[in-house]
Amino acid sequence: MGVEAHATNERVTGRRWTVRLDPVGRGRADVRVSCSRPACAAQVLPSAAAGRTAAIAHLKAHLRAGPAPRPSVHCACRAEECHTHIRPAGPRERPVPWRCGGAVVLAVITDREGRWWQVMECCSRCAAAHPTAKVVATAPAAEASARNDGLRADIAATAATAVPSVHAPTFSAISPHFSHSATATGTAVPQQASAPRSAARSAPRSARPTRKRPPRGRIAQRLVPHDLRPVALRDELTELGELFRAYQARTEPDLAMLADLHARKAEAFHAWAEATADTGLRLDAQRAEQAAATARLQHLHRIGQAPDGEGPAVVRLLTAPAQWKHARAVLAHVAENAPLPGAEARLLVVMVTLRTAQSGVGNLVGQDIKGLPLQDPQHLVEQLVESGWLGISGTAEELIASRPENPTRISVPSLTPDEDDPGPFTFGRKLRPKLSGWAQRVVGEKKLRKGKTGADVRLLALALATGSDGEGRLGPGGEGIGLDALSSWCSVDPADLPDLVDRLTAADWLAEADVTGTHLTGRLTERVLPLGCPLT
Repeated sequence: MGVEAHATNERVTGRRWTVRLDPVGRGRADVRVSCSRPACAAQVLPSAAAGRTAAIAHLKAHLRAGPAPRPSVHCACRAEECHTHIRPAGPRERPVPWRCGGAVVLAVITDREGRWWQVMECCSRCAAAHPTAKVVATAPAAEASARNDGLRADIAATAATAVPSVHAPTFSAISPHFSHSATATGTAVPQQASAPRSAARSAPRSARPTRKRPPRGRIAQRLVPHDLRPVALRDELTELGELFRAYQARTEPDLAMLADLHARKAEAFHAWAEATADTGLRLDAQRAEQAAATARLQHLHRIGQAPDGEGPAVVRLLTAPAQWKHARAVLAHVAENAPLPGAEARLLVVMVTLRTAQSGVGNLVGQDIKGLPLQDPQHLVEQLVESGWLGISGTAEELIASRPENPTRISVPSLTPDEDDPGPFTFGRKLRPKLSGWAQRVVGEKKLRKGKTGADVRLLALALATGSDGEGRLGPGGEGIGLDALSSWCSVDPADLPDLVDRLTAADWLAEADVTGTHLTGRLTERVLPLGCPLT
């Protein structure tokens, strides 16, 4: 009978899986969404916001399609040193290592930064112990009650078989029962002696002071053990965890401070790994070293200094790889969606697109158009309006005559977002004026203006500014840029490209330029490197 009851009440550990959001590579804006379930393939998204949306949608799909929580399982966190499972042993009391209670639930736990989401099948007491847990489903109460009734019947039958002359112990039907020392050994106690003995025991226990452990430190989703030695290492890890959380609460980043924190974390994790022989800690220490180096390099680039042993850093107009990527995205969109042929129309469409990229609307004055190398700007504006690509409040003549104190409102319907189409660009309102200012600086560069270069030369300057590496060499790895791509972008015949290259060389934009049968090689001059958007 006892063997059958044990087999019937065999419980398994609850389900658990994690959806993560990780960077694809150093200095890149795109992210990878991965799921610990073996059937789920990783996804690569262009930004952290898009990745977070995809991760949450993936998690919700699992929750909708998955089964309800099972009332007969153990907590999924019982092997993770969950503090709700640890019950300290008092005098004359055996320790109870696993304390769970309440219905089995399906809970979602996430970190503060929104980098991972974990689903756990656990009891409601353990779910309540996690500050970020949200319960999404609960096991049916009827099944849980039936399971408890069956468990009570098996215990009562076993007790009656072992000691026939003694009544079986009774259990509360209100909350789960946790065994005391008498029942844990399987020894029954007569009811006549049970009441006074339990009353005598409860009185001194209520007066006995409760022994509390000091709060445990936490760093990088790890708990710092109370018994970690040396004590200085334990204190350093605890302090670092508090400093990282304080940094995350800052409103403005401080990359120098972040680099120092990662360096301290790497040193402390190396010491922790040596003390515990934990390979995972050693890998975390290596990742912290890489994070410290990256943050320090970003700080030096931001303040315009060079790392030790390198030449002078280039202070660029657009400072971050994500901004360079967005600049290339705008140029690629214009190349594919230009409403009119010709270099002059292409240049005007670029500038108007950057003015309206975020919301589809913007302001324009006459000087913005008259400052471009256009032979008949009014006629060109009229053609864009007639094609339906551009909308203006008034006439083209009024736009050309408008002044900064009375700008003309313009709109580009194809760039206006709506509920079904967020638009072709993902950058926000703060980055749009930076990109527009960068393009104006390139096409209106002093020597290009003095040389009276045409729209085709300035379009080539834009292409080369976004098609060179960090040292100014053209093309990926300095291998050059294809002539077909350049002629298509500049809206000119490939045979005309050598003349455009010569004019850029004369304007001190290009050096060592060489036009072969298929590629243009060379490099940007030191003078215009700050205008470049390096390939990464």
